Amino acid sequence: MGAQWKQKNREASANAKGRIFTKLAKEIMVAARHGADPTMNPRLRMAVDAARKASMTKDTLERAIKKGAGLLDEAVNYEVVAYEGFAPHQVPVIVECLTENRNRTSANIRMLFRKGQQGASGSVSWDFKRLGQVEASPPTASTDAEEAAIECGAQDLEAGDDGATRFFTVPTDLDIVSKALADRKWTVTQAQLIWKSNNPVTLDDAARAEVEAFLDALDNDDDVQTLYVGLA
Repeated sequence: MGAQWKQKNREASANAKGRIFTKLAKEIMVAARHGADPTMNPRLRMAVDAARKASMTKDTLERAIKKGAGLLDEAVNYEVVAYEGFAPHQVPVIVECLTENRNRTSANIRMLFRKGQQGASGSVSWDFKRLGQVEASPPTASTDAEEAAIECGAQDLEAGDDGATRFFTVPTDLDIVSKALADRKWTVTQAQLIWKSNNPVTLDDAARAEVEAFLDALDNDDDVQTLYVGLA
């Protein structure tokens, strides 16, 4: 795992789908601060692509863009806040939040970390790398992923889910690599900045279940946007 943690089966319920849309809309609003045109704003383009893949309606998507860009009467002032610490069994966790109320978020995160150990800034991020990650599926089964990585400027790669490949880049090359893969007929399903653990922890099934319950509780908080976990 070692990078972004995804809650198992979280798309299964209407409530979970609503939380996903809320997180996607927040990302769109924050990205749109730097321009409402996705063709000129790489972060917004990636957020819009993610929302479309999740089947967000056109009206909801456009409203989030306009709200973030200040084109509606409603003001939105989300800020990015990151927290660090350890899940049970000393598994390192970075929690990225988007919030309009830092005090509320800090209190909620502190409470959620009671079953683990919240740390100061830098307490676990020193053992993670900040990278761009592009997840994409090849145009044919015989397409060479390593060759594509070299041609597109990716720094590393690993097998993803369902035959996809995860390509890793330096943060500034994320959009360039994503576009280069798409130009070579790869189907890009995700492109984002991540924290990737240098030394992910391996656990037995019982301990892993305990960690995943802790992560579920964090992920269900409305302010939590993304979790990065040092778990193999």
